[in-house]
Amino acid sequence: MLRKFAAAALPLLFIAACGAERGAMPPMSAPAPEMAMLQSGGGVDAKIRGETGSADPTVQQYIAYSHTVGMRLPLKAIEPTQQAHVAACKAAGPAVCVVTNSWMSSYDTDYMNGSLGLRATPTWIETFLSGVEDEAKAAKGEISNRQTTAEDLTVSIIDTGARVQALETLRGRLQQLLADRPGELGEILETERELARVNGELDSLKSILTTLRQRVDMSQLTVSYETKRDAVTQGGNAIGRAFSDFFANLASATAAVITGFAFGLPWMLLLGALLWIWLRLLWPRIRRKKPAA
Repeated sequence: MLRKFAAAALPLLFIAACGAERGAMPPMSAPAPEMAMLQSGGGVDAKIRGETGSADPTVQQYIAYSHTVGMRLPLKAIEPTQQAHVAACKAAGPAVCVVTNSWMSSYDTDYMNGSLGLRATPTWIETFLSGVEDEAKAAKGEISNRQTTAEDLTVSIIDTGARVQALETLRGRLQQLLADRPGELGEILETERELARVNGELDSLKSILTTLRQRVDMSQLTVSYETKRDAVTQGGNAIGRAFSDFFANLASATAAVITGFAFGLPWMLLLGALLWIWLRLLWPRIRRKKPAA
């Protein structure tokens, strides 16, 4: 009897939990700093929100922003600029800014490029973006590109939060069922298996929800660095490299000629033999037959 009651009660509990969630969803957490700035109407993120708009202004909006900035700097200023950006991020603390990736590479003596990935609060990023152009000019460089993109995570966060609430309600009722109706061993084990499944799904959804909210609370910033070259310097370097590589290029060209000759020699011998047979054996016979004809 208890087994039938448990089997019939589980679907009803789930339906009741979903109905409770749909009918009266509790308010979400307080708006993130980024959302507060958006509502005040300041910064690049506010401009994007004004362009995209919202169908229902009463619904809490969760927008994840991603910024990219390209800096073209003199060769000697690239590495110090990147190190200064990393130091500024670390000085702000992990709760405000975190370095996600950083690399630097040099192909030759006069060219270098690199990249820096950060995840920071919107206020910190707005401060960084407002001074990056002056920083590039002070280093005798320039901003090569600048872009901001937005991703609306409102539906994903609200749906995931609703599923979390429904599973928490179901978990509480399963725990109450185990406490109030001990029943037989098989029924207890079946209810515990269902409770373990609900706990596993609940932990997974909570991790997803935390990741989504973190993307909203801390925006992504990618800064790329490359060497700035003027026409005179680039041309002078090209001529200098041509003189310095003269003997190496000459050796490469000579090696290519020798290689080509080695590949063509057998064909030259074969063509010479065919030409000799034609001139010595076949052509004289053809000439003798023509007068007789």
